[in-house]
Amino acid sequence: MTSSKPWLAHYEAGVPAEINPGEYNSLVDLLDQSFKQFAKRDMASFMDVHWTYEQVEELSKSMAAWLQSLGLPKGSRVALMMPNVPQYVVSIAAVLRAGYVVVNVNPLYTPRELEHQLKDAGADAIVILENFATTLQEVVARTPVKHVVLASMGDMLPFIKGALVNFVVRSVKKMVPAYNLPNTDKCKVLTFKDVIAKGRALKYNRPALQPTDVAFLQYTGGTTGVSKGATLLHSNVVANILQNEAWFKPELDKLGNQPMVSVCALPLYHIFALTVCYFMGARTGSMNILIPNPRDLPAVIKTLSKYKINQFPAVNTLFNALANHPDFAKLDFSGLKVSMGGGMAVQQATAEIWKKVTGCPIVEGYGLSETSPVATANRLDNTEFNGSIGYPLPSTEVAILDDDGVAQPIGGVGEISIRGPQVMAGYWQRPDETAKVMTADGFFRTGDIGIMDERGQVRIVDRKKDMILVSGFNVYPNEVEQVVNMHPGVLECAAVGVPDAKSGEAVKLYVVRKDESLTVEALKAYCHEQLTGYKCPKYIDFRADLPKSNVGKILRRELRDEKK
Repeated sequence: MTSSKPWLAHYEAGVPAEINPGEYNSLVDLLDQSFKQFAKRDMASFMDVHWTYEQVEELSKSMAAWLQSLGLPKGSRVALMMPNVPQYVVSIAAVLRAGYVVVNVNPLYTPRELEHQLKDAGADAIVILENFATTLQEVVARTPVKHVVLASMGDMLPFIKGALVNFVVRSVKKMVPAYNLPNTDKCKVLTFKDVIAKGRALKYNRPALQPTDVAFLQYTGGTTGVSKGATLLHSNVVANILQNEAWFKPELDKLGNQPMVSVCALPLYHIFALTVCYFMGARTGSMNILIPNPRDLPAVIKTLSKYKINQFPAVNTLFNALANHPDFAKLDFSGLKVSMGGGMAVQQATAEIWKKVTGCPIVEGYGLSETSPVATANRLDNTEFNGSIGYPLPSTEVAILDDDGVAQPIGGVGEISIRGPQVMAGYWQRPDETAKVMTADGFFRTGDIGIMDERGQVRIVDRKKDMILVSGFNVYPNEVEQVVNMHPGVLECAAVGVPDAKSGEAVKLYVVRKDESLTVEALKAYCHEQLTGYKCPKYIDFRADLPKSNVGKILRRELRDEKK
């Protein structure tokens, strides 16, 4: 569909056009190599306690042996429902090393959402933090789950510290709602500690995995209806790790062979953190600082103050919140080499204040659960915000397609479509949904509207579903938000379309103020200076906060649906 690859001429020196995804048969091969190569390095830190690659290898092997002892066939699905705690780091490796499929579950799911995902995935087992056991209790009898592993916050901490943490979490902060998960013949319940202890006495059998075996069912957020599982093969995720490594290599080489320290504030159940923090971390022998609650900014800043961080992947809302917090600027950023933005559009105002505070520019990338996730990224030597999502990664093609699947010329607007070894095998048990997004020649249609310039850089114009039609003119919320966020009195905002008798739709703007003296009139006047008339908000609503997903993405849909 597209033979020209203009982006290749603009890669950073040392970045190859192609990667060799056949380097590993599976993620288990890759993890085994990292466990051996970086055995004595720290792999993760949590509450000031560190775990080495060797320790994670031993713990995950024990857990894998226990999982195998259940007699589940190869390819069985195991759900993981936890925030960023060390048990998650162990469990991901354990499930894969057992020959099973990881089903990542958002721990803040409602019972309805959890029931749907466990049924849809056909999960035989779940590893869950006790804080969320009450949700599971409501639905477990209606799911295929036969084995529950209950983790508690202090499980992997030293004995006295672990007991104290569990006491505070349960009794002081009351973070564990009462639950009752009876241990029955139909559904066995064990603690995480018991599982590790039992597994140590069992024989582990390394599975024979192929690149075409399923590694993850990565459920899309469900913001467009019922969530679907993107079927990610071992080869998909391996390819994306190698693509990211190739892209990062010129900058990481500047650090030499010293272990990198990465901030893992994005939740590990999200594909961005899973690949960029967990697997890229393992591949490069990095240590991830596990942040269980990124919304608790004082706690995040206190944790980061103890480290000299090198890498910080995050979404725009977290970058923005931290950069605007007075205590964040007091940290030592001399080691920060890469700030990678993804998951949502990085706003220019955020990029500018982040660079001013840290001295490190945000490099924006783009991807989806369906692409494991990274498909495009800006060069890591970029020093200024450019508003693009960058170039296709090695071994990746991007085409801009119209509704009929015809590739648009350079500068033409259409749907961003991606072909490469990181593109999913399809939606789990939904061939009809898969057919809607995959072209005959293997391009995945993202649902994002964009353009490609003559250099091969891609720019998102907006989501198809978010576009606002004002008197026949297309208004893209991203453009409106980028402009409004540049106003010094605005902290963050969201633009949506609302019905309008005269123009069909009108732009409504929801704003969180940085300056409480900012008025509707002043902001409208500013918009009229910066935007064509039909793009200007007709309505402005000041709010204390905006609805966000657990990853920090502003949920325009919730704002649109408020008046329905």
